[in-house]
Order: sequence, then structure tokens, then C-alpha cells
Amino acid sequence: MAKISEVLKKAQYDQDFERQVAERKIQQLKQYPAEPIPVSSQEKVTPQHQRGNSQSGKWDERLYQAVNDDSYLPEVFKTLRSRILHPLDGRTMPKTIMITSALPKEGKSFVTANLGISLARGLDQHALLVDCDLRKPAMAKMFGLNNSRGLVDYLLDEAALPELIAKIAIKSLSVLPSGKPPANPAELLGSTRMAALVEELSSRYEDRIIIFDTPPLLVAAESSVLAGQVDAVILVVRQSCSGRAQIQKIVNIIGEERILGVVFNDQYINPLQESIIKGYGSYYGGYYE
Repeated sequence: MAKISEVLKKAQYDQDFERQVAERKIQQLKQYPAEPIPVSSQEKVTPQHQRGNSQSGKWDERLYQAVNDDSYLPEVFKTLRSRILHPLDGRTMPKTIMITSALPKEGKSFVTANLGISLARGLDQHALLVDCDLRKPAMAKMFGLNNSRGLVDYLLDEAALPELIAKIAIKSLSVLPSGKPPANPAELLGSTRMAALVEELSSRYEDRIIIFDTPPLLVAAESSVLAGQVDAVILVVRQSCSGRAQIQKIVNIIGEERILGVVFNDQYINPLQESIIKGYGSYYGGYYE
């Protein structure tokens, strides 16, 4: 049985590490400022952002601000990106990654969107975000997409995959929305067609990383099924939301060996950390879906 302390240690969650990351990112910010996302929440979309009869329009304002106006948060996701592309334990780079949480409102969809953006901004990778939260989808709203069709339509064999994948303003990033919430989300995500989709997406492109945004694992049984089909799992934990017992239960269900890392959201910053990053952007803490 995995111990929660081991998972936290695996995520390198300690104050010294957070301080070192902050100091390192400040130096990177001085040398390599991030380029802004070309589509703001106020600009009009261009024809290449169209998908069928829908358009990529206004981004979620908080996502846009996090990517363009927060100088520190993108660097945090670059650290996460590095751990995915270059695993510390020497294991093979995962092609399919599931992002989940124990409970609702921990920020998993926000993490999914930002991680996808960070991966797409790299030199050699493409990212595909798949919204598997069929009960409470968020990806379409995040990127201003039409959610009338998506993963649900594919799983019901009512549309081909290329018709459903949306291109957005970032060249190397695409999104497969969930589609309209179905009456049987658990059955659809637990189907053999969904398992075949995970395998197909993993093998179709050598340079593409697939990120699945899934429902909170302790409130949706289908997430535990998908966890056994992907290469790795990232667990999002919001401070003062999930307790140690709930996180331990997640670890037991998924298996410690399958957890790539833990993202701590809405984390308290002590005065030392605050003084280190002061003047270089705000820390990730306050957004939750």
C-alpha cells in the first residue's frame, strides 16, 4: 500500500524545493520572457480557427490572464513539462496522461489547459487535450469552442474523429471537446471504443502527447477505468480541499507507480517565498473550476 508521504516526496513537495524552483524561474524569466498567446479574449478569430460550423472565440478570461499576464505561472508549468519529457526516474516519456483530482473544484481542468499550452510551446511536441469530463465539461469553454459535438459523438459512433478535433490559435495544440453531456457517461468512458481511442491516439503520432481531463476520481467511477489505460496520471490537489485520507485513497486506487506527479493548487506562500517572487508575477493560487 502506497503511503501519502511517499507520493508527496515523489512530487518533491517541500519548502526548499519550492524556494529553489522560484529562484530558478526568476532567472529564466529575466532571460527568456514568454511570448504572448496570439488570441485574446477580445480579438476576433480567423478562418484557420474554425471547426465545422463552430469557431474558436473568447478564451476563459482567467486562462488568458494566467498565460499572458502572469509571468510566474507559465514557468511553473514548464517545470511540469520538463518532468513529463524527461522523467526523473529514467522511465519512458508518457504519451498518454490523465489529469484528475479527488474531489470537484480542485482546478484539474485549469491545470490541463495550462499544461497543454506549455507542451505546445515546446520545440518538438504537439499536444491534444481530450475532455473526458462528460458530466461537467470545461475544455470547450476554456478555449472558446463550440461544445455541441465532441468525444461523446465519437463514442456513440455518430462522427469521425477528424471532424471533432478543434484547432486553436496555438499551432501545436488541438482540443477534442466532450460534446453534450450524455445520459450514460460511465458506460461511454468504460467502453471498448474508448479504450481503442486511447490506443489509437497514442500510436498515431510520434510527437503528440495526449492529455485527458477526467472527472474527480472519488465521485466518478469511470475515471478509475481510464487510469488503467493511460501511461501516467497527474493528481491535482487543492489546498484545504482534499484531505490526506482522500489522497491516500486515490493513490491506492491508481497505484503509486502510475502517478507521474502531484500538482498542488492554491498553495500558501510563506513570507520568504513571497519575497523571492515579488515583482516577477503572482503565484498560482485562487482559480478552481
